[in-house]
Amino acid sequence: MGWYGKLIGAILGAIIGRGLLGAIVGLLIGHQFDRRTGGGSAAGGSRMAISRSFFRATFQVMGHVAKADGRVTAQEIDAARAVMRRFSLGEDDVRRAIDFFTEGKQADFPLESVLAGLRASLGSRGDLRRLFVQIQLEASMLGGGLNPPARAVFARMCAALGISAAEFAALEAMLRMHTHARGSGPEQARSAPSRLADAYQVLGVQTNASDREVKLAYRRLMSQNHPDKLVANGLPESMIEAAHERTRSIIEAYEAVRDSRGMK
Repeated sequence: MGWYGKLIGAILGAIIGRGLLGAIVGLLIGHQFDRRTGGGSAAGGSRMAISRSFFRATFQVMGHVAKADGRVTAQEIDAARAVMRRFSLGEDDVRRAIDFFTEGKQADFPLESVLAGLRASLGSRGDLRRLFVQIQLEASMLGGGLNPPARAVFARMCAALGISAAEFAALEAMLRMHTHARGSGPEQARSAPSRLADAYQVLGVQTNASDREVKLAYRRLMSQNHPDKLVANGLPESMIEAAHERTRSIIEAYEAVRDSRGMK
């Protein structure tokens, strides 16, 4: 059944290209993906297993982070529901997500065990591990920010998933930039130098990097985080908006650095 990549490609092309031409281009890209993977059922089964594991762990861990300080506030519940709405989950998936969130709130929730299972499922897919942490960060910030108990959970999360301190700092910087770009929240008050520092951190380069190094870092990140690649690797299709937000943030960071340097 060599249709999986073509379907994803067509959908993404329509979203990104905003029309029939984009869908056609996406369809061609997806066709090339199907040719490379063979469109086989074994690969599809692997993706489905990853998708189920990712979905379950996402809402379990979200509940655990929310309960990190001993209680779950109305704001944190609203944040979890906002994530569900953003992912356009159907009624059945919303019920499952709520059940998983409730499991994560339990005092005996086995965080390390769940994360070890997720990491084993994802294997070498570092792109999906980073996106998982990004989704948790977004929910936590919507729920009132990162208090010390939540930060302690994130430290355990990153250790279990093999996310370095530098990668976590880049994810935080990405969310600060994205909040500013939306024109909401306290990040509006951040100075231009602070936002530019965040942009460099998102790209993973030093401020004294050459223009060529900046461009290479940008292209590498865009390649690693392209939404169709993440879905092909097992990201639940309902969560593709998180992948789009990630690529938008990378573009915003690159444009900020490029403009500050006068790069072409």
